[in-house]
Amino acid sequence: VSCLSTIPARAQGHMGTQHEQNACSRDASRLCRKELGNDGAVQGCLQANRAKLSRSCSKVFQSHGM
Repeated sequence: VSCLSTIPARAQGHMGTQHEQNACSRDASRLCRKELGNDGAVQGCLQANRAKLSRSCSKVFQSHGM
């Protein structure tokens, strides 16, 4: 899912790793379908839904201090 290329590493100014993208792709599709295609909006949506994120995606955000 290319729309996840900057989640959540975007805040640090670099692309997310493939592992990070994979960890959050299902959550983005499930929780943020309307925002897909807009990286910043997807990231914001995932952050707004932190309580609903899978463990793997939550760990990605935690690892970036988000």
